[in-house]
Amino acid sequence: MLEKLIIKRTLRVPASTGEAGDGAPVARQLDAALLDAGFSASRALLEHVGTLAPGPAMDLAATAVSAVRELVGDHVRHNAYFIGFPDDVPDTVEFWLERLRAAVLTGGGDQVLPASVNLLDLPGYGTYQHTYAELLSAHNALIASAGDRLTVLQLGDAAEVEAERLYLSLAGSATPHGEADLALLSELAVACADGVQPAVIPVRENRAVLNGVRLVLGRPLVAVDTTTDVLRLACQVSHGDPSLVTPTRFRAFPRRERRVLLSALDAVVAASPGKLGDVASYAERWKRLGERLHPHEYPAWPHARQVFEVARGERRVPSLAGRAEAAIRDGAVGRAATVLSAAPGLLLRSADRLLRQAPAAERSTVVEAVTGALGTASGRVLLSLREHVDNRLTPASARMYASRSRRAWIGADTRPPLPAALVSELSALLDAEIGGRLPVPERPLLVDPAVLDVALPLSGTAAESGFAVLPRGSRASVDGDVLRFFTYWRQRERRTDFDLSVLLLDADFHTTGQVSWTNYRQGGAVYSGDITSAADGATEFIDVPLAASSDIVVPQVYIYAGESFDEVAESMFGYQVRTGEQRGAPFDARTVRARSEMRGAGRIALPMAFAKGADGWQAVWLHLYLRGTPLFNRVEGNAFTVADRVRAVVERRYLTVSYLIDLWRPHTEILTWDGSLPDEPVTFIGLHAPDGLPAGSETYTLDRLSELIPE
Repeated sequence: MLEKLIIKRTLRVPASTGEAGDGAPVARQLDAALLDAGFSASRALLEHVGTLAPGPAMDLAATAVSAVRELVGDHVRHNAYFIGFPDDVPDTVEFWLERLRAAVLTGGGDQVLPASVNLLDLPGYGTYQHTYAELLSAHNALIASAGDRLTVLQLGDAAEVEAERLYLSLAGSATPHGEADLALLSELAVACADGVQPAVIPVRENRAVLNGVRLVLGRPLVAVDTTTDVLRLACQVSHGDPSLVTPTRFRAFPRRERRVLLSALDAVVAASPGKLGDVASYAERWKRLGERLHPHEYPAWPHARQVFEVARGERRVPSLAGRAEAAIRDGAVGRAATVLSAAPGLLLRSADRLLRQAPAAERSTVVEAVTGALGTASGRVLLSLREHVDNRLTPASARMYASRSRRAWIGADTRPPLPAALVSELSALLDAEIGGRLPVPERPLLVDPAVLDVALPLSGTAAESGFAVLPRGSRASVDGDVLRFFTYWRQRERRTDFDLSVLLLDADFHTTGQVSWTNYRQGGAVYSGDITSAADGATEFIDVPLAASSDIVVPQVYIYAGESFDEVAESMFGYQVRTGEQRGAPFDARTVRARSEMRGAGRIALPMAFAKGADGWQAVWLHLYLRGTPLFNRVEGNAFTVADRVRAVVERRYLTVSYLIDLWRPHTEILTWDGSLPDEPVTFIGLHAPDGLPAGSETYTLDRLSELIPE
């Protein structure tokens, strides 16, 4: 249902067009149900429900409650192996001995165990020994706390208007999207195919998604200006990877679609023959696509046939990058920079390498080329370079490479630092260019301090979807006394065993301990028990008292056996915050601070870390996956690898929202939000929109932060 997707993405409930009536009783029920999930309805939303007839009011309320419960993970039953968790959890060795004793008693007391025993096969291990109802009855109700989360749901416009607004925002985004947003964009593209279209579609994967829908619906293609755009489109409609990171098995194309694709190719090459230089980078895929398109059958498009001639090596067209590489090999770095000036984005992405390798006599040529490219490169590239140079004054403790699939590799940082004067010069130039592109707000900026440490969302592929999920490198303050991590998974076809674990590190990123299925307790932290199969879904928890923990806490999820994160029917990670006095069931939606999907490539998930600083604890978002091994991954075997990657993220200086706010300061009034509402309209920037902003105000919250990235 599109309305539910809109609510989960924007926290705005589309207004109902149902008949009017007395929906006041439903409005009261909605308010109570939302409070149980840690949400509240804005005054406008409650008033709207109250003016609807009971039927439409109930439909709207049910959709809203279902959406927010799914958002925070409250749509499933989170049972725990030890019914009394976090109390009454035995010592690890004591528990294993009890399971061995049970195995002997199963045989009438005279059973002789074999010399080698698989502890995971012992009676009662890895499966719930009680029902979910019995778990709830064993716990008192949650004691409400002033620190419990309360997120406001706003009233939106009609579903069609909200869908169009979200479609234009996603399609016209200046930053790439993750898998969930690309899937949502595809659905919205179908619904909005005949409506208003974005004026500009900067991200090429977005073009592929939109054109994939338009190709199937028989609509004209939009924004196809390179040969690679056509290749991405073919991958998209073949249910492959439009980012071209992984190969795609192309489907058969009907004659109508073949004509559209070949016509688009022909137009691109006819307008700019130099774009044939992009073909060699994906030659094998072009050859496979040619087998499906049969370009020789269409003599009307001779330029399209040239694409496949280049792919087969029958025609040589040097690429821009290839010409630049040849110049670098010849020692002519300045000439390489001049060649790359034709592609400003590529030049700026190569700026560090060019500046490092340029002889003193050619450095001014490189700086001049880089400076000349600033005015035509995209805002996202400028911000990426600004963040990059800010980290180049000293070598990093470790250089981390994170792929689009969030797989992480670590290597030594052998690059010599850039000169401080050069970093200062580039930073000033970038600040001036980026600041000049920021629109001057018509109203004062009202800024929630909680958003200042959120990393700018330069790429949606570097984060999972979910609730209150922040980009990699973002920091969020953590209050309360106890962190409670949870992971839930439900297998699709075969037995799957996920293991929630916590690695404890000191301030120097050295291991001080761990909590997992092999060690139930460590320094006050406690594990809820191991579940080894999840046909009906399974949950594991770990409690970490902040006062008694190490300097850095790293929750992680290991696949011990079975399906991968992107194969299971469902998987999630999240954390709750509780005070020392709060009890209640192991899971309560009101205490959930964040919940993310787990869909990355790898057998080990590192969603986030928690670091203790001078001002208290902070959550640091990682969004990383490690390859691991096909079976039997455990925290003990990956402590060093995990610590290296956590250190790389924690120590890196990310460009945050505060950077943009500082660029705005000379041009507009900046107000700090303290919880009180302003008297006049403002532009609000924060994690979630408060209720009751004056009419005419505009809000930029988590779902719209990417819109702050200048074009």
